[in-house]
This record gives sequence, structure tokens and C-alpha cells, in this order.
Amino acid sequence: PARRAFLRGGASLGALTFLTGCDIIDSDAAEGALRRISRFNDRAQAWLFNPNKLAPTYPESAITRPFPFNGHYPESEAPEIAAEGYELEVGGLIDNKESWTLDRLYALPQESQITRLICVEGWSAIGSWQGVQLSEFLKRLGADTRAKYVWFQCAEGYSNTIDMASALHPQSQLTFKFDNQILPRKYGFPMKCRIPTKLGFKNPKYITAMHVTNKDLGGYWEDRGYNWFSVL
Repeated sequence: PARRAFLRGGASLGALTFLTGCDIIDSDAAEGALRRISRFNDRAQAWLFNPNKLAPTYPESAITRPFPFNGHYPESEAPEIAAEGYELEVGGLIDNKESWTLDRLYALPQESQITRLICVEGWSAIGSWQGVQLSEFLKRLGADTRAKYVWFQCAEGYSNTIDMASALHPQSQLTFKFDNQILPRKYGFPMKCRIPTKLGFKNPKYITAMHVTNKDLGGYWEDRGYNWFSVL
């Protein structure tokens, strides 16, 4: 039901006209049509996406405190990852496939942003995030930025694929800190990918691997029918 509600939310008036006579809630044919419309929306969003347009930023006084936990599981079930021994696996279309320890990651040049996370469930919150630009990290990997996608694997089984244009956006960030403190467990320790131009489920947490690829490897929610591009 939640998946169908999400798909319905992305349907235009023209789409609903197209579906006249269908039972939108229960008909498999209608859901198939909505999926086709969703894929069309993804293509349209990709075409309209401006890689230079910035998401709004905010002053420290606007930070949401406490910043809410978000996940497809209760906070008590969030992964616990030990800092000692952690290594980020990198692969795919890159020159340097050596894994990255937390010490190496923390030594990268970091930038701060105060941006809004918007959840598909209908709520939003403003947070302060610190980390390295994803574009800078890809550069250090010797990534082929002509590739189509960047794929993330996460500790709790979550996964996510983003387009290369979004990965190279100046605000897309591999985030190591929240509010200038080491990223807490509930916000994705040891690392999340903060993409303020996309809905919250496109911001993977507890990242353990990252690959540059020309193949769309899908994602946890995308494989369940959510819009793939999901730009704000």
C-alpha cells in the first residue's frame, strides 16, 4: 500500500486521465502504468536537472534539534560499526582501488553545509553536515566521471545508485560529522552520503562500499517502486 501511495503521488493529472476506468489502488495493470509514468518522470527530472543549481542553505539557528532519526527500521536496530578496522571498499571504473580507513577519510579536505533533508514520508529537518565533496573524492580515486552511476552499499543491507551528474554536484558530500561532531550511530556512522538536491532515501548511511559503474544497480527503495531520480 505504501508503495502504491508513493506512485500515485507522482502521477500527473494527465496520467490519471490516461488511467480513467482503472482501479488505481488495486489493479496490477494500473500499477504497471504508474510505474511507466514514474520512469518517464525520472527521465524528465534527469533532463531538467541543473548540476549548478544549489539547494538552499540555512543559519545555525535554523538547525532542527534534536535532528530526527530516519530509516526503514527502528533506531534501536541501527547498525553498530566499529571504527577500528573499518575500511571503505571502492571499485568499478576507478584507477585506485585501495580501501580507505577512517583515518585516511578524516584527513581529506572537509566542507560544512547546513541544508534541509526532505523525507518522502512528508517531514523535513535542517542539519549541519561536515565532510568531503563527493566530486573531490571521486577525483582522488581517479574515477571515470563519464560513467553513468555511483553505487553505494551500506552495512544494514541498504543500497542506492545515483547518477553521475548528482554525484558531481558541488553540495553532494561524503559526510563524516553532524554538527561538527563525529557522525553519531543514529545518523549513519561512520559515513553517509549527503545529497541535498534529492529526497532523503537517496542519502545512504552506514556506507561500506562505493563503486563507479555504467550499470544501474538499483537500490533498496527503488527496487520497491520508488522514483529513481527523486530530485527536489
